This record gives sequence, C-alpha cells and structure tokens, in this order.
Amino acid sequence: MAGNVSTSWSVSTRTRGSLVSILLILAVVALASATPLFAPRAVIQGLFSILTMLVLAQCWNLLAGYAGLVSVGQQAFVGFGAYAMFGGVSLLGMDPMAAIVLGGLAALALSVPTAFFVFRLHGAYFAIGTWVIAEIVRLSLAQWKALGGGTGTSLPSGAARDMFGVRFVADLLGMRGPQATDIVCYWLALLLAVVTIGSIYKLLRSKRGLGLAAVRDNREAARSVGVDPLWTKSFVYLVAALATGLTGALIYVQKARISPDAAFSVPDWTAYVIFIVVIGGIGTIEGPIVGVIVFYILQNLLADYGSWYLLILGLIGILIMLFAPRGLWGLFTDRTGIQLFPVRRILAGQPKNKDERGSA
Repeated sequence: MAGNVSTSWSVSTRTRGSLVSILLILAVVALASATPLFAPRAVIQGLFSILTMLVLAQCWNLLAGYAGLVSVGQQAFVGFGAYAMFGGVSLLGMDPMAAIVLGGLAALALSVPTAFFVFRLHGAYFAIGTWVIAEIVRLSLAQWKALGGGTGTSLPSGAARDMFGVRFVADLLGMRGPQATDIVCYWLALLLAVVTIGSIYKLLRSKRGLGLAAVRDNREAARSVGVDPLWTKSFVYLVAALATGLTGALIYVQKARISPDAAFSVPDWTAYVIFIVVIGGIGTIEGPIVGVIVFYILQNLLADYGSWYLLILGLIGILIMLFAPRGLWGLFTDRTGIQLFPVRRILAGQPKNKDERGSA
C-alpha cells in the first residue's frame, strides 16, 4: 500500500487572508489617490511626509531587515539626490519632474563607488563606514558655491509651480499654483511608495529574495548552495540608494530650499527612519507602514514638548524592543496570524496514488 502512494509537494506564499489583503490594499490606494479631491492642503502635506518617510523606511528595512546591512548613512543618498535635483533645476534649467529622476540616478551613481568601500567592512564597522561616507559627501557639497555652499539655496522662483502637471491640476481642480504643486508632489510620493513596496514584495517572493534571506542568515551556507553574497547585497544596496535618492529629490522639490545640514541630517533621514522600522517591525513589509503611522501620531502629539520629545521617542523605542522585539506588527501577527504581504514559503503535501501518477 505504501509503495503505491507518494506525495506531491507544492510551495506557496498565499495565506487564507491573501485575497482580503489584496482588496484592502487596493481600496487604500484608491482612497489615497482621491484624497486631494476633498482634503485640505494641511492634510495633503501631512500625508506627503508620511509617504516619503515610508519609502525611506522601506529602503532601510530592505537593507537591515532582509540583507543584514545596518546603515546609519542613508542620509548620503537623500542629500545627494536632493542636491542633484537642485543642480538640474537651477543650473541646467530642467523641469523639476525630470530633475527628480536625475536625483535618483545620481544617488545610484554615488552608491557604486561607495559600495566598494563599505562592503569591505562588517557589522559595526559597516555602519560607521556608511556614516563616514555621508559626512564626506555633506562636506563636499557644502563647498559647492553655485548652490549656496554651506548656507544652501532655494529653487528658482516659480520652478515648482511650473513643474510638469501642476498647471493641469490647477486648472482641473480650480486652485492656486502652490496648492496644485503640493498635490502633484503628493501623487508622486504615493506612486513612489506603491512602486517601492510592490517591488520589494516581488523581490522577496522571488528566488533572489530567498537568496537574500540565506545571505542574511548565514553567508557561508548561502555561498555553499550557489548564492553570491557580495552580488546579492550589492544589488539591494544599489536599489535602496536609487529609491532613497528619488525620495530625497522629491522631498526637496516640495520644500523648495536646501542646505547641507538639512539635506544630510542624521536625525531626520536616518535616526527617525530606524525608529520607524524598529517600532513597526523590522524584517516585514507591514512593519514600516505601522511604524510611520505611529511615528507621525507621536510627532504631532509630542512636538510641543521640546527636548522631551526625543526622550519620549527613545523611551518608547526601548520599551518596544524589550517587550515586543519583533515590533508592533510582529506582536499583532503573532496573536492573529494576519499578514498583508505574506512572503514566507509554505510547503504543502498531498497524497498521490499510483494511478494518479500514471495519468499525470
């Protein structure tokens, strides 16, 4: 009897709630896309901040949570992408929309030589190396007199209002140029967030995603089964730099003013991002989403408390790391089993008799 029965195995990442998750995500994206039609300008600006921080958090989470690359120098790509955008608009006369793409490509170009340096380092040395690179880039751009040097500069008057699509939105919705600019920037941030999360999800579900997890857990074991750790980590590092540079450029189109200290701020573009990922849940796509919402709420509730604001954020981070090491989303998932973006492979087997094998 045992000789006539075998098992047909299949691997899936789907869960019982996958269909519900897809419908929920589509509904949220549709609602977010329509928000500018009825929300006031202050809400649009707040959502823009949430979306851009979400992209930065997803990029850092991809590095640290999935590749084991704990970087404290991601502000290098934020600032470099922003300065490249400013250079394209102010010096080359580019449309800000095209200059945002230039900012992303510039950050990608910067990541290539820096990767040769930082990937020679491991652990804490890697983290320190990324911070050193960010400081070198900041000090270098502070000498760029054409863009204000150490004091910074502003976009040419009306550059953001003349950005591709702004006039169309202003005419369509019957609003002034600055408000239309905020809406276009918001839609770009929403598009960038959706593409970033979708790309990361697709990556993690692919064979390259399996290789990435293997490299994170054990480099030597991954190499023994044919995974190249250096190429795998380099790919993730370059992709994260591209998305981070695009985000930095977009942020400073909306701000319309830049300075080295602001564009390369460690608290704004790295410390807060790490906080978001840690409290939300590192190593999950949902974690940064939860983390950025909690961070934004705390930021608005505690902003009037001065230096106590940072102290309270730090205390909250410590408490979550102590009592919920996998973050708020990890705690929620452990109790409910719900996953919006399931990436864990589930191995399922089904008995198969001899006659079924023959017909197959």
